[in-house]
Parts: sequence; C-alpha cells; structure tokens
Amino acid sequence: MKQLETQPKLVEQVFEAILEEITSGRMRPGERVIQEQLAKELGVSRQPVQQALLLLRNQGVLQDAPGRGLQVAALDLGYVRNMYDMRAVIEGLACRRAAEVNADAARAKGPALIRAGRKAVENGSVKNMIAADRAFHGLIYTLSENPLVEPILETQWTNTQRIMGEVLLRDDQPRNVWNQHEEILDAIAAGDGASAEALGRRHISRAADFMIERLREIASPDDAQGSP
Repeated sequence: MKQLETQPKLVEQVFEAILEEITSGRMRPGERVIQEQLAKELGVSRQPVQQALLLLRNQGVLQDAPGRGLQVAALDLGYVRNMYDMRAVIEGLACRRAAEVNADAARAKGPALIRAGRKAVENGSVKNMIAADRAFHGLIYTLSENPLVEPILETQWTNTQRIMGEVLLRDDQPRNVWNQHEEILDAIAAGDGASAEALGRRHISRAADFMIERLREIASPDDAQGSP
C-alpha cells in the first residue's frame, strides 16, 4: 500500500485504503488485521487506523477475531440478500425522483459515466469497474434531490464494494451491467418516473440474484462443478 499524506479526512482515507485491500482480495476472509502493521504501511499514526477499523467493524466488514483483535469477516449470504432488497426500494425511489426533477441534468451528465463504465469493463480493472458503478448510482442519488438517500445507502455501498470485488476478481469475463444502466438513464432523461423506478428496482434485484449465485459457487467450488 502506498503511504498517505496527513489530511483532514485522514480516517476516511485509511478506511478506503483498508477496504480496497479487502475488495481487491489482498486481505481475505478470516485474515487477522494488525493495526500496527497497517499504520506502518500507510505511514500514519495508529489513531486514524484504529478509528477506521472501528468503522469497518461496525459495518460488518471486520469482526472480532478469536482471542483478541479483528479479522476480515466472511460474507453472509442472508445479509447480502437483505441488503440488496433494501437497496432495490431506495434506488427505485431515487430513480423516480431523478426523472421527475432532473431529467435535463441526467441527459447532460449521464452519458459520460456510461462511457466510463463501458471502458472500465473493457479494460478489466476491478477497481475502475467498482468506481464507475458507484459514480453512476451516485449521480442518480444527487439528481433525486433527496438528501437522505446517499447517507442511508453509504453503509451498504461499503459491503457492495466487497461483494463486487469478491465476484469480479474471479470472473474471466466480468458481467456488463452498462446496458441496464443506460436503460435507467434513458428513462430518467425522458422524465419517465414510473419506468425509471421499475428499471432501477429490477437492476438491483438482478444484481442480487447474480451476486448471490456467484458467491455460492465461490464458497462451494466442488458443487459448482457438479461433483458429488
């Protein structure tokens, strides 16, 4: 990990750096998290690391390790399903409101994000694919002009990044969701709130089914291959 410079949002930087280590697969479920080692690698004091680890623990990314300390938590499929179910409802609302109040802004700002997302998939960069996906959904949250949407979903995005990283790292041909994103954008840009909401919900529900199926295959490779 590259060292970080001290900034007002240092805890947030440390949080993102540790999360990227987990998302990228460099830190695996069950692996112990050593506070002193992280502080040294990031070039910061222990305090921001300690605060970032507490946030990650509170969000379920880390858990108490046997004895003492923390370790990377395994993904719980029940939690994943519940998280996506909740996201589907809120994302649908955000899509509807964005269509109702910001269709023009969607037409102006959306296409560039679609192009960036397609390029990330072509390049095969997991980090860029996750960033592009988040940027697209973040635009919708902003366009909805509902100030509660983004903070409510922020915690869920932490876990969504984990899930996407876990799956995308193992797919030779990453799932391309940008046709779905473009359909959602087109509905928002047309001011069609009902269609935008329906497409937004369907997009998240499809993502849930796909991610859970792939996580099951990852957890049970023998079963996925048809072994007895």
